[in-house]
Amino acid sequence: MAERRTRKTRSVSRKAVETAAAAPQVIAHRLTRMALAGAKPSARDRKEFQRMGAEKVAAFAESWNAMAAQAFQAHQELALSWMASLWKPGATAQSVTQAAARQTGDAVLDIVEKGLNPIHRRAVANAKRLSRKKVK
Repeated sequence: MAERRTRKTRSVSRKAVETAAAAPQVIAHRLTRMALAGAKPSARDRKEFQRMGAEKVAAFAESWNAMAAQAFQAHQELALSWMASLWKPGATAQSVTQAAARQTGDAVLDIVEKGLNPIHRRAVANAKRLSRKKVK
């Protein structure tokens, strides 16, 4: 269980760092493009600016939905494990509490990962895509 948590923590940390590195690149590219486009952006620029807005809304909606679904699942799993502990005659309050704390920590990591995935995926993909294009 501890190894799974360590792997999950590393995965979440790596994605957070990659997102934190990709976001400023994307922002800088797009702000430069907006500044150069001026009052009358080209069709190519308008398409990119529209994509930028729609993509953010979609990524955050997907993120919130994934976190809500994962939180619901975690709640159900915690409730089931608590109910199961009521029928374990050898279980002590301390062992049940420790198991619940461990399970809660794992659940939080799962929720964070599910929420970060859509944002990370788009930020990194945009950084790669925009780095190949010259700002005109």
